[in-house]
Amino acid sequence: MTKKSTKSKDNATRAEVEQIDKPEGVKAGDNADSEEIDKAFEEAMKAEVSSEETAENVEENSEIDVTAVIEANGGQVDVDSLTVKDIPGVGPSVAKKLIDSGFKNIRAIATLPPRTLMQESGIGDKTAEKIVKAAQDLCKMEFTTADVVFEKRKNLGRIVTSSNALNEILGGGIETGAITELVGEFRTGKTQIAHQCCVNVQLPVDQGGLGGKALYVDTEGTFRPERLAKMAMAKGMDVKEALKNVIYARAYNSEHQINILRQARKIIETQNIKLIVIDSLISHFRGEYFGLGSLGPRQQLLNMHIHQIMQLCDTYMIAAIVTNQVQAKPDVFFGNPIVPAGGNIIAHGSTYRVYLRKGKGDTRVAKVIDAPGLPESEAVFKISDKGIEDAEV
Repeated sequence: MTKKSTKSKDNATRAEVEQIDKPEGVKAGDNADSEEIDKAFEEAMKAEVSSEETAENVEENSEIDVTAVIEANGGQVDVDSLTVKDIPGVGPSVAKKLIDSGFKNIRAIATLPPRTLMQESGIGDKTAEKIVKAAQDLCKMEFTTADVVFEKRKNLGRIVTSSNALNEILGGGIETGAITELVGEFRTGKTQIAHQCCVNVQLPVDQGGLGGKALYVDTEGTFRPERLAKMAMAKGMDVKEALKNVIYARAYNSEHQINILRQARKIIETQNIKLIVIDSLISHFRGEYFGLGSLGPRQQLLNMHIHQIMQLCDTYMIAAIVTNQVQAKPDVFFGNPIVPAGGNIIAHGSTYRVYLRKGKGDTRVAKVIDAPGLPESEAVFKISDKGIEDAEV
């Protein structure tokens, strides 16, 4: 019934086109001019759709003015209470595209390049520029003073690692709003620390947690829920609930890994995610891009991925742990030839870099090799059946 009525409507529109656009001397319905009529019909239908979208979207030449929104709130805008629907000039069509793409939070839009917003949401480039600018105005992303930043940093959350020595060299634990990179050879404790933090993030704030959930992206197949269960049991937690609070995704290639992070926005907002783990960050990139000819494209894509992680940390004030592999430099004859993989891209992208190596027996040694405001220092911890613990001195 619906198809028949739609067809009748199209035929009626087509008849109008035939009457209006038929060449002189050609009657309506004449097959001699069917190609021109088809073309005119398609253009008419496109114009109709375009006019409907323009009515809902931000006009190309219009400017988005957020002054009214700020004034209506007495000059103090609670950005977290607003959605993209509250941006003046954003119609239902654009708002739906943004929300469906995971951009419900205005702060998430304000920290994005317009090009990224355009690519991920499907809106036009001019519209993307105006929406990002409006979001930045609402978030008041402008100059401030060091004392304001100082007070803000006092309220940063931290996730304890269950080792006091390791917490100390990290300034209290895994910091929110930052990327902590754990780099080392196999069996040095990278995945174990990541698992432990997935459990500890669920603890209340007064016990060293953030009272939230974890999002675990596994690229090497090393995720073990039974290990989480043992760690949760050692903390006296409800094992079943602890496992439910760790949301897992297996990434099978570098593009899939990036797409998982794009989808993470929706999960972060609805599931109270406070920690993102990517184990390991570079595994797929090393496997798919090899040879000097592919080094440039690999590093560019990896750089974009790291900025993607940092954008999530900044927007939602969550912590991120990424594990990294190592590689040997064949031209080093003296000293340690083992260096972190990924080159300068990962070195600059990570906020905290912790190098892990094996110690005696079940002990491991962690060394902070790069951290703003923290000195280079070492800590010894051990990996037991209960999880990460302080090593006996």
